[in-house]
Amino acid sequence: MKSHKKKMTAPIMISVIIILYYVVYFGVLITLLEGIWKYILGIIPLVLSIVMVKVCIERINEIKKGEEDDISKY
Repeated sequence: MKSHKKKMTAPIMISVIIILYYVVYFGVLITLLEGIWKYILGIIPLVLSIVMVKVCIERINEIKKGEEDDISKY
């Protein structure tokens, strides 16, 4: 079980870094733009973050099931 925790840290850290990047990047753009673009650019990081969390959860479930090296299947 301990080896699973080590293998889960990388997907979690990458997900957190990418989500923070989305929020900061689009946050800066939102402050610079006006009108409807603020709302459009507010939705994009929200959707991307939700997808990133979903992918991270799927990857963690794969690791827990013992599918650490799923690329070797292809």
